[in-house]
Amino acid sequence: MGRPWFILADDLTGAADSAIAFARRRVPSRVTWGEAPPTFQPDALVLAHDLATRELDAAAAARRHREVSQRIAQSQARLFKKIDSTLRGHPADEIAAMLDVILAHEPATRIVMTPAFPAMGRTVRSAQVFVHGAPLQFTEYWREGKEPALANLIHLLESAGLRACNVELATLRAGSNALASALDRVGDAVVAVCDAETDGDLERIAEASLASDRPALFIGSAGLAHALAQCVSRAGMPRATSHRCEPSANGALIVVGSRAQASRKALVQATTLPEAQGVTIDPALLVHDARAAPQAALAKKIEDLLGAGIDVVVDIAPTADAQNLPDARLVSMLANLLAPAARSASALVATGGETASALLTRLGIDGIRLLDEIEPGIPLGLTLGAVSVPVVTKAGGFGDEECLKRIMARLRFIKQTGTVA
Repeated sequence: MGRPWFILADDLTGAADSAIAFARRRVPSRVTWGEAPPTFQPDALVLAHDLATRELDAAAAARRHREVSQRIAQSQARLFKKIDSTLRGHPADEIAAMLDVILAHEPATRIVMTPAFPAMGRTVRSAQVFVHGAPLQFTEYWREGKEPALANLIHLLESAGLRACNVELATLRAGSNALASALDRVGDAVVAVCDAETDGDLERIAEASLASDRPALFIGSAGLAHALAQCVSRAGMPRATSHRCEPSANGALIVVGSRAQASRKALVQATTLPEAQGVTIDPALLVHDARAAPQAALAKKIEDLLGAGIDVVVDIAPTADAQNLPDARLVSMLANLLAPAARSASALVATGGETASALLTRLGIDGIRLLDEIEPGIPLGLTLGAVSVPVVTKAGGFGDEECLKRIMARLRFIKQTGTVA
């Protein structure tokens, strides 16, 4: 049996889109979240756990990563710290907290980092992150007021007191011996920040890192996870079986909680499908308790549509009220409204990590058995817990304007045939 993997992420969609790298190669994989310590199950060799730190302050995010690292540092599992490919959240503080624990346990741990995800247009050159060729700090993903220099990974890590050095593309592409030697020259407790512009670059990083006998902490996005999964699956890992579910006549519930442009464009296209209906919710309806009756009426409408076999695409109107509310509070209220209707859905789709976590938790779901990847960055699985249905999670910035339509087509096939993967 191959070695298990722990994946720690700061949001749910990130946990899922990394672990699916292994699941799509038939390595049994699960995603979990919540306060309970992450623990392996007999039917999974890969466990991805959402620590839900994306919206916390830096100190709280670091503390949570330190606590979980203390629980898993002595395990025999390989460790992967999932970070956002556009550096949202507090990646440097979280990495520093993990390294405090991991290096105390094993000082010789090799630390390899690259957030590159070429399939989504995220690349790294000279330690600088780019999105579709544009420097990260000049894209919609860069938070206003954030120091532009932190889009350089060396500067980002140094801001948390970490030492780092850049492994450049020329070294990566000079052959396996050159890359292995470069990684060997990186000193202890120094992060090897690797450039990468293609999937081939990521595969070189994964192969060179896994070939060493040294324990390692891998830091990256789903791009690096795919490269690592490809390597370990070639080496031989237990294979998951195929999965089915009961066919259903009901519609799927698609919840678009992300404000990213990619998700907003996909939302418009999704409602053009036959047997699909969009429902845009005014944030004021969610906020004011006095509107309990209108909330109930809307929930009943959505439930009736789902029961009639209509796929329902829900989003929150981009009003001033929505802009003024914290995302976590907004999606929590949305989950409360949708939960009764969601139990009638043949499948669930959620864009945005907080949206997915809030909705699934409200339904009594405490995990996902990952099974397939509909397209890069968009995993498909079966929910675990009080409800068992196909589920798709998608990071807000992933996918093109047709991606929700393709997701819905796949779910319609599943509900008709019962074949999930």
